[in-house]
Amino acid sequence: MRMKNPVSLAASSLACLARAVIRPGNLTGAVFEKRYGMEHGMRIRQTVLGLAVVFGYLTGSPCGYAQEDLGTGKETPAQRDARMQWWREAKFGMFIHWNTSCVPGGVYHGKHNYFVGEWLMHDEKVSVAEYRSYAKQFNPVKFNAEQMVLLAKEAGMRYVVFTAKHHDGLAMYASKVSPWNIVEATPFKRDVVKELADACQKHGLRFGLYYSHAMDWNNPGAAVPGGIWDKAQAGEMDEYLRKVSIPQLEEILSRYGKISVLWFDTSYDMDRRRADMVRAVLKLQPGIIINDRLGGDYPGDAASPEGSIPADGMPGRDFETCMSINDTWGFKITDQNWKPRKVLLEQLVDLASKGGNYLLNVGPNPEGEIPAPAVKRLKQVGEWTKLNGEAIFGTSASPFKKQLPWGRCTKKVDAAGATLFFHVFQWPTDGKLAVPGLKNQVETAYLLADPAKKPLQTAADAAGATIHLPAAAPDKDISLVVVRVKGQVDIADQP
Repeated sequence: MRMKNPVSLAASSLACLARAVIRPGNLTGAVFEKRYGMEHGMRIRQTVLGLAVVFGYLTGSPCGYAQEDLGTGKETPAQRDARMQWWREAKFGMFIHWNTSCVPGGVYHGKHNYFVGEWLMHDEKVSVAEYRSYAKQFNPVKFNAEQMVLLAKEAGMRYVVFTAKHHDGLAMYASKVSPWNIVEATPFKRDVVKELADACQKHGLRFGLYYSHAMDWNNPGAAVPGGIWDKAQAGEMDEYLRKVSIPQLEEILSRYGKISVLWFDTSYDMDRRRADMVRAVLKLQPGIIINDRLGGDYPGDAASPEGSIPADGMPGRDFETCMSINDTWGFKITDQNWKPRKVLLEQLVDLASKGGNYLLNVGPNPEGEIPAPAVKRLKQVGEWTKLNGEAIFGTSASPFKKQLPWGRCTKKVDAAGATLFFHVFQWPTDGKLAVPGLKNQVETAYLLADPAKKPLQTAADAAGATIHLPAAAPDKDISLVVVRVKGQVDIADQP
């Protein structure tokens, strides 16, 4: 991306800082948290990210990214919309972080690592030889790809993204490029990528792969933030890309059928030339969707905010927020801070109302199972999506410029009008749901949980519309009120 003015330069610089600071577990973020504490460190991160978004909008480029075509330059807007359609409709996916780091589980020589579990090798400066010894203990005999995929489907998720290789460099499949793979380096000797790909195909979920293309703490020459700590990591970045990263990308994009998403992570030392080297492999999967972490100022198909939801969404930009069901991405023994059903549902709804996707992460344990508290919560979310999925999947962002004081809105538009789905977080004690600024004529309103769709009484005035609700909410956390309106949605500006 070429900067044309000082504001653009500031936006890009701030965005780079934001991407470094906002990512839990990375070097810069760790410094902030260690110096200021977890709570204040996260507030600083969020402030920097917010400033980056503001500067990005000033330049017409959210978070400092140029809005460029990632492909050949020949894709029309209609072709892009067709390629992105399934993803935009899906809204909800499962992220799976799993590798050798689950064996120590965030504990090194009796010390509980302060940061996220999968960064233990980096944070504790574990030697390559010692870290590889963990692989000899990695035998997840309880892993069942079909059960994992069925759990995702039960939760309402429409796609799965799995870590084919995280920063520790272990390929979670039978790689011919490097013996540092789960088939050769562990007693498990099974191709996890293949099993998950087959299970997703069998049960109708889209399958995507995460691949750490730049950072790798085991294969020599890769990017290492803060510098190497073991001479076994020494080498040249270009050679690493040519001999490990690109060949492995070619493997995962050519062996496992349709790969719908390629999720790059961290763009350390990835200039434009190196990014071009890597992106050439995308031709192996026509129609693939990638995120914004390749490097070289390529924006990708979708932005990937991590651990936060942009306050106003990202207008004009596809985006997907990734969050973990607890605090860490990979399995960590001490992390029992599981998000409750209410928080998970509010995050899903909030993102859908802003036009974004929700990629919710789980970290399987050394036995190969998703921890029981995570399973419980995913099933709880699934109970809700089974009844209310119509208000999430296939919807678009809220037409209201300001957030509704009691909840969120998603919509579906057709030639005759629109269906508005009001997600009510706070059920009105007086039985009156005020919809500020709605100017359209209401054709009908009903509770989504009511199979009979019994009409609710509505009224309109200069301030908007009012919907009369029963005393009890259908759901303890988020209840749905469906409103059908005539014509194009018309919302008056609110003070």
